[in-house]
Amino acid sequence: MLARRRFSALLLAAASRPNIAVAAPSIRVGVLRFGTVSWEIDVIRQHGLAAVAPQELAAQQAAQIALQAGQVDAIVVDWMWVARQRATGADWSFVPFSNAVGALIAPEASPVRKVADLPGKRLGIAGSPLDKSWLILRAYAKERLGIDLDAATERSFAAPSLLAEQMKLGRLDAVLTFWPFAARAEAAGARRVMAVEEAVAELGIGTGVPYLGYTFSTAWAQRNPETLASFLAASRQARGILARSDDEWRRLRPLTNATDDGELVKLRDWYRAGMPRQWGTDERDAASKLYALLARIGGPALVGPAATVPPGIFWPVEWRDAS
Repeated sequence: MLARRRFSALLLAAASRPNIAVAAPSIRVGVLRFGTVSWEIDVIRQHGLAAVAPQELAAQQAAQIALQAGQVDAIVVDWMWVARQRATGADWSFVPFSNAVGALIAPEASPVRKVADLPGKRLGIAGSPLDKSWLILRAYAKERLGIDLDAATERSFAAPSLLAEQMKLGRLDAVLTFWPFAARAEAAGARRVMAVEEAVAELGIGTGVPYLGYTFSTAWAQRNPETLASFLAASRQARGILARSDDEWRRLRPLTNATDDGELVKLRDWYRAGMPRQWGTDERDAASKLYALLARIGGPALVGPAATVPPGIFWPVEWRDAS
């Protein structure tokens, strides 16, 4: 309890000093080239909000390995991975980065206008059969529509970039993909059928569930409370800038790899919609409910030995933005 109070005081103090470089040592954050985390880190550095040393990595798996090897202090990763690691003895803790995950999209000419139209259609799914977006969509279709999408669709699992090409060629009627690819597809004329977050809400789980978050060693955080508090405060300040400033997005355009203004606007709007505006008891409870749902559907192959959220996964910090 004393450690939590100390950290909260440090976070509040850091947050009250906007646009001032913080004296705490640099935090080494693993980022992917053109990845959404690199946008926020760039804003932090551009405005001198905290001392950050980004380490560019080739892929998400490389980021996980770098974290485990101690080559970086933090990465942004799916919290289901964090939970599974924690359940098997790792000491990773998690702070929300994004509430956006992905969406079901369809070409303009596709007959798929709603989830109920999917039976008999060619459906592309980013990732594997255990991808959480797919499990959530399956749960929504089963509980709300009485449809078993696993049996009713012609499924193709692949990387999101490959699925995007297949959809352009007319070989898929709909694609369930990660949000940056959904945003780019919308900019090119595709339709959003349903966001995964909407399916979660329709299942009665609640809003504000984080899907990606900054992940770090609990032991490291306890040794470096000032560095972590400074960084988390800077992260919120950077999100505030990205929420308000379209000029900041225009500055970031080369880093987003947007092909034109329309694509940049879509990426901006999706990013803003996914910003975690608050984090507290209600959001942690919603995350626990979602975990239980996914554990029931995906089983040990998805969550490992833990059928419920492992204790300690969520770092003890809370916030509520003014707007």
